[in-house]
Amino acid sequence: MQPNKQSTQRPPFSKVLQKSSLSFLAMMPLLLGVIGLVGLFQVLVTPEMLASLFQGNPLLDTLLGTLIGGISAGNPFISYILGGELVEQGISLYAVSAFILSWVTLGLIQLPAEVEIFGGRFTLYRNMLSFVFVMLIAAATTFSLQVIL
Repeated sequence: MQPNKQSTQRPPFSKVLQKSSLSFLAMMPLLLGVIGLVGLFQVLVTPEMLASLFQGNPLLDTLLGTLIGGISAGNPFISYILGGELVEQGISLYAVSAFILSWVTLGLIQLPAEVEIFGGRFTLYRNMLSFVFVMLIAAATTFSLQVIL
């Protein structure tokens, strides 16, 4: 028995492009809203505001760095500059490394878009695992730097 010829054919490229374009246009308002919120956070949250929150306790600083970085989502390049400024102000490496990692991997601001695109279950699991691993990696990074230096 031969397979049905129609089921093995791929749709024409123009149909695929049209469907993809419509999906992208449907998500555009949500994506623009997320981009706008990220921009506002980058302008409104200063390094001095962040520095005032940390107390010097490694566990608490790691937790705060993870939470603040997850809320303040942005691009990696900005996080390195911000992290450098935080270190210059005397913030612990636990807090700064957790902040940088969560700034890039977690994202409360992007949550609605991520749920819309990937689904709620995937988004929940990804963010929970990212939260745990950010704290573990921040602690491991700081510990390894203390051993090396």
